[in-house]
Amino acid sequence: MEFTYDIIVVGGGHAGCEAAAAAANMGSKTLLITIDMTKFAQMSCNPAIGGIAKGQIVREIDALGGYTGIVTDLTTIQFRMLNKSKGPAMWSPRAQCDRAKFSLTWRHFLENIPNLDLWQGNVVSLIIENDSVNGVITDQGVKIFSKAVILTNGTFLGGLIHIGRNKIIGGRIGEPSSVGLTEQLINLGFESGRLKTGTPARLDGRSIDFNQLQKQNGDDNPGKFSFLSKYKTELIQKPCYIVYTNLEVHEILKTGFNDSPLFKGIIKGRGPRYCPSIEDKIVTFHEKPYHQLFLEPEGDNTNEYYLNGFSSSLPWDIQLRALRKIKGLENAKIYRPGYAIEYDYFPPTQLYHNLETKIIKNLFFAGQINGTTGYEEAAAQGIIAGINAHLKIYNNSQFILNRDQAYIGVLIDDLVTKGVDEPYRMFTSRAEFRILLRQDNADSRLTPLGYQLGLVNEERYSIFKQKESSISNIINFIKSHSIKPEIINEYLNSINSSPLKQKTKIYDLLLRPEISFKELYLKFPNIFTKLQINNLSNEIFENIDILVKYSGYIERESLLAEKINRLEHITLPNNIDYLSLKSISTEGRQKLNKIKPSTLGQASRIPGVSPADINALLLFIGR
Repeated sequence: MEFTYDIIVVGGGHAGCEAAAAAANMGSKTLLITIDMTKFAQMSCNPAIGGIAKGQIVREIDALGGYTGIVTDLTTIQFRMLNKSKGPAMWSPRAQCDRAKFSLTWRHFLENIPNLDLWQGNVVSLIIENDSVNGVITDQGVKIFSKAVILTNGTFLGGLIHIGRNKIIGGRIGEPSSVGLTEQLINLGFESGRLKTGTPARLDGRSIDFNQLQKQNGDDNPGKFSFLSKYKTELIQKPCYIVYTNLEVHEILKTGFNDSPLFKGIIKGRGPRYCPSIEDKIVTFHEKPYHQLFLEPEGDNTNEYYLNGFSSSLPWDIQLRALRKIKGLENAKIYRPGYAIEYDYFPPTQLYHNLETKIIKNLFFAGQINGTTGYEEAAAQGIIAGINAHLKIYNNSQFILNRDQAYIGVLIDDLVTKGVDEPYRMFTSRAEFRILLRQDNADSRLTPLGYQLGLVNEERYSIFKQKESSISNIINFIKSHSIKPEIINEYLNSINSSPLKQKTKIYDLLLRPEISFKELYLKFPNIFTKLQINNLSNEIFENIDILVKYSGYIERESLLAEKINRLEHITLPNNIDYLSLKSISTEGRQKLNKIKPSTLGQASRIPGVSPADINALLLFIGR
């Protein structure tokens, strides 16, 4: 082995795996270093991928040529499309996965990527020369040199586990934490902080009375994440179960509050607002007599279950006693108790949009080190960091996604512009243009970009172009072809839709919410014989309905995005002395000087920067 690389990725979690894969596939000689090679992309918390807004992110990663969607599809044991009762901007795919097979499948892909080497070790120091990173040093004293380094350390930097009054040093239960990097980065001038997350107890399914529980099955016709149809699960599909806490459970949990590291102030890091511990819930929502929980299977051939919604750092015996007061869990046995974990992070306002740090050149951060929570958010940052590390060292360019291009663009812009004061989680409400950023059109938005980068191969790009061509041909056909009343009226009457009085364009007929393109296509095949497109997928049928029925909303949002993006094209010099601009408010000057926005658009999104401040900036730069 030669211990000199183009790019070193530190950490084998979701961010690290996507970063290493992207950099290597683009042609960089890459090394991925991880503490434990049996736990690549480990699902440290719930065994699921996707969910509201998170599912859109995974589709975007796949469209760019990443692996998270493919690995999910190969290891799915239940799939559900959330929010189907709402508009398509809100539809979000979610899959339960086999935890063990998910990690093994990731390893299989990593081990078969050219240009990618793997190394098991714990990085304790960076090699820095002239304010630029040149490599890393492991705890075994091994020096490995590189042109760029991507840190994706997850919860391992200064990781401290809490179970009641017991503290365990570790980045995950049973695994050591990483010591040394935080201290070095602080000495280099970085600002650091502490955050907290947690996980619930894992239950032995043999001790659960499932007959008393409410079963929650997956979709009858399950979808998938990857736009490549060849990747499909062959695992046994399993149900989840819904259970509820009760007042007796709450009273038992309260008996452990005196030993709670959360309430005693032992835990200093702030936890995720939208995924609180069970003790947080019963205090914050003290008037509620119960809380809904979800029992989620950990795999297709294991008895282990994850109790979603019961995250806790209370003493283990309190957790077990409370669990056994839940209907169906009266005889529950646990494999291990829940715990909280505190870890170091670095406020992401210290990064550029390409995820390179502002202090040290060619050093990139991705994942929980930036204050985010969630596998999907981490993986998204990973692929962007991997792409940009390669571009930086080869041609000094960068790849930035705008807020109207991808949820990934919203995520990164939020991080580097606004920063975080709690673990950041993506929601559809964070996106101004969510009708443009639907899960169904992620390939239309991003696959051409992935192809230009070299992450999307010819086979995938050919499949994409064929799909786009089919959709375009269908839209043109239904806009130019009409349907006669005598052909369609009987069907319209059968579905309580107003009959036609004259020939009507198929496009206009599809504007009716009760009529789907698939239904028309299957019921009236003679109308579409001239279309000459065979084997239409459900995905294409769905795309047509969305593009037709929501055309007005899509057009209006596209125009708005175009107007707002004009600010993104007005660049700001990085040497502006904002503190000297007295026409800008004091808070505005301070925030602008700290963030150093690259465009006027970014400046306008900084909390504390007012519209009046933006007008003053326009005048200052002569616009």
